[in-house]
Amino acid sequence: MNKLIYIIAVPAVLVVILFASGVAYTIDETQQVVITQFGQPIGSPLRDAGLHFKMPFIQQANYFEKRVMQWDGKSNQIPTKDKRYIWVDTTARWKIVDALRFLQSVTNETGAHARLDDVIDSATRDFVTSHNLVEAVRNTNRLMEDGVIAAAGDEFVFFDDDIERISVGRENLTRQILVQASQIVPQYGIELIDVRIKRINYVKEVQERVYERMISERKRAAEQYRSEGQGRRAEIQGQTIKELDQISSEAYRIAEEKKGEADAEATKIYADAYNNDPEFYGFLKTLETYKDTIDKDTSIILSTDSEYYEYLKDINKK
Repeated sequence: MNKLIYIIAVPAVLVVILFASGVAYTIDETQQVVITQFGQPIGSPLRDAGLHFKMPFIQQANYFEKRVMQWDGKSNQIPTKDKRYIWVDTTARWKIVDALRFLQSVTNETGAHARLDDVIDSATRDFVTSHNLVEAVRNTNRLMEDGVIAAAGDEFVFFDDDIERISVGRENLTRQILVQASQIVPQYGIELIDVRIKRINYVKEVQERVYERMISERKRAAEQYRSEGQGRRAEIQGQTIKELDQISSEAYRIAEEKKGEADAEATKIYADAYNNDPEFYGFLKTLETYKDTIDKDTSIILSTDSEYYEYLKDINKK
């Protein structure tokens, strides 16, 4: 039993001694290591995960990230080409692609952030100062990306004296910043993946003018939408009236045809009835005349030889 404990304990103690002395060290999937001896790098960076060995005491393992990391710059006040001062806040994503050069040039992530502050802020200042304010604010010449009211799904783009036209736009501006900064950072063993303008704030003197321009642009857009809508409404109303007139005309034509056919049929019926028994026909027509002309409030004076009085005079005889 004691022998078994000895067999297990000895290797365990040796492992503890190896790690305690710094001979063995591990690298996980998210890390890379540069070995230094008395502060000087030795060999190439190690990127393979697993157990590794080095000389104890005189060699040191320096760990660096392999993952994409975030950089957030400080908000800087920058004048635009049209002399408007704004606060620009940028952010970026970067990673270490050459750990040895990274160690030699910036030492650690803190040093890298300091270099990125200089490089990205400088590039941002260069491009913001060489463009008008609108280029850093908007991406397109469309005032509204959603809810555009237009006939047949058309999109309206407004270019006039009150609405400033852009030629670059915020998206392209950030791409230019990324290109310029990406040409500088490789000397630090860094790859710059992306740069974005996170936020833009106006200084107090600029805010009122910007808001006035925004209001003017929206009012002009609203007027354009209303004008287009009224034109479309007039077009629809005109078409509706035209179709209504056509329907009414066709209905009137059909109605007149039906009336003519009905009158012809009625005339034929009257004629047939008269031909079959003229006396009886005359009697019925006279009765209809009595009904239409005489009521309880009507008084008539007739001579005895009046044709109108004929059937009343002979009623007792009949």
